[in-house]
Amino acid sequence: MADIQGSYDAPFAAVSEALAGLLDGGDAGGSVAVFVDGEPVVDVWGGFADADRSVPWRRDTITNVWSVTKTMTALCALVLADRGDLDLGAPVGRYWPEFAVAGKEKVLVRHLLAHTAGLPDWDGPVEELYDWPSATARLAAQAPQWEPGSTAGYHSLTQGFLVGEVVRRITGRSVGEFFAEEVAAPLGADFHIGSPAEHDHRVALTVPPPSRDESYAASAPGSGASRATNATAIRVRDGNSLAWRRAQIPAASGFGNARSVALVQSVMACGGAIRGRRLLSRAGCDRAREEQFQGVDRLLGMPVRYGLGYGLFGSAFGWGGWGGSIVVVEPGDRMAVAYVTNQMREPAEDERGMEVIAAAYDGLGRLTA
Repeated sequence: MADIQGSYDAPFAAVSEALAGLLDGGDAGGSVAVFVDGEPVVDVWGGFADADRSVPWRRDTITNVWSVTKTMTALCALVLADRGDLDLGAPVGRYWPEFAVAGKEKVLVRHLLAHTAGLPDWDGPVEELYDWPSATARLAAQAPQWEPGSTAGYHSLTQGFLVGEVVRRITGRSVGEFFAEEVAAPLGADFHIGSPAEHDHRVALTVPPPSRDESYAASAPGSGASRATNATAIRVRDGNSLAWRRAQIPAASGFGNARSVALVQSVMACGGAIRGRRLLSRAGCDRAREEQFQGVDRLLGMPVRYGLGYGLFGSAFGWGGWGGSIVVVEPGDRMAVAYVTNQMREPAEDERGMEVIAAAYDGLGRLTA
């Protein structure tokens, strides 16, 4: 069995075993964390930080979690809303006047968070993603693909720029700066929206699925999805580039590990406060679960429920990223579960996150029995 480092409370032994099983099954490396009441009951890691399997995955290894980053950006917006600085029901143009053109005058902030704004596709060059003014100007000039608020289509790359620019207009800080100063620093969380050079030595690059190379590109997991033909494909090599790592792409360029992801999202599990630090009120947390859309996502081609910045799953909420990383928050049990990996699998065949989460719920049952 794979050598697993870290620690876990006895009721959660199956979580560590689940990670070992994934590594034994061929994955390069990864980490799992479960927090209950804001404290870790599982914090384990193992495997390798590189495709050649020569560099061990260490306690402080971080990797790109792709769309799990969206939960961090959403948290920033919810914090601002809770402070009264952001009205989630207001037109985006109130904060970003240049946006209110080409049929977007009625796009509301909540539409951005719920993938219903009608701007799902990035149709510019990949290089423009690395330049914030260019990326946001491109999106501000676009016309929506549907009546805003009428349906949902996953804004895989664009959501972060849209929400992030609203954050910037309100605070005068980039979303990465706001997150670092207002969320990560108070919690002591090792998570970064865009990663500076000082962390390069501990970044685990993304490993493509077996039999694939770094040309492997993102695609929707569902069938029958409707995509614009001019949408720019993002490849593994793009995400592994220094340009991507340095950029703030708040829907997809977050770097962390399971510990940092679960720590941050424990704020949402615990009514807005952990470890003596309150980031937002309980009512502010509850906003995340206000359903904005239920139905088939026209890009993913699968049924979804979207709240404000998070996917809704029964009593829980959270989101997963391309490549397999995932976070789930269960506020009724004050639990946050995160699985972070550098090893991609084909989306249709990837149930790793669900295995880890099921093991965490099993441990929670043992804990409360």
